[in-house]
Amino acid sequence: MKRICFLLLQVGLLLSAHSQKMEWELQLGTLGYAGDLTQSTPSIHSLGPAAGLIVHYRLHPQVSIRGGLTYGTAGAHDKYNKDTLLQRRNLSFRTAIAEGHLGVEVNLIDPADSKVYPYVFAGVGVYHFNPYAMDDGDEKVFLKPLSTEGQGLPEYPDRKEYKLTQLSLPFGGGLKMKVNERFSVGFEIGIRKTFTDYLDDVSTRYINYNILDARRGPKAVELAFRGITPAGVQAEPVTDDIRGNPKEKDVYYYMGF
Repeated sequence: MKRICFLLLQVGLLLSAHSQKMEWELQLGTLGYAGDLTQSTPSIHSLGPAAGLIVHYRLHPQVSIRGGLTYGTAGAHDKYNKDTLLQRRNLSFRTAIAEGHLGVEVNLIDPADSKVYPYVFAGVGVYHFNPYAMDDGDEKVFLKPLSTEGQGLPEYPDRKEYKLTQLSLPFGGGLKMKVNERFSVGFEIGIRKTFTDYLDDVSTRYINYNILDARRGPKAVELAFRGITPAGVQAEPVTDDIRGNPKEKDVYYYMGF
């Protein structure tokens, strides 16, 4: 499930304020990533700061419409992987992720009957990302315009450019505890099904570096081919070598307080 879904894991305190029909949740925490550049989930090295706001409109004591916004950063670097082949690939990225979602939340127990109650939710979301890496001069460079895997180049017509704003299908659940009639705390685990393998700008095989140099310039070659030998020197790029796994989608998760 790690690679076929987009995992939004919210674990911690969700500070909620209630009115007669409305409920607001403030979330502060960290965002993480799992995909072609990580071997385990969660990965502490992928984490970045994150914050969120969720608004509920109660239709019934156990049913509400929820809308939410989440913003944070996540990333990964091959040097933190245990597999030496992945370490030698030497790729890295970071991205900011901004998400909005709308859905339905159902309390499995009437809050009037219990101080602690579980809930589930599902809906539809839209998120925006824009992966970047640091070049050899430690300058930030956005990766999509570089066509690092031939996306959008005429020599690779099957490799289409990926969109930076996409749809997701959010669903999940959690647990809340009432502090009093106006405030509650809780935790949430959510999942987002996505349709991209390019959160990290890594998906398939290396392209011919001469073509990439001619089409996008030396900076694209520098950031597409970063492999190192066991001796720690720059490796020669090999066309069609495996760079990523296109059969599995990237995911990211959120841990919040």
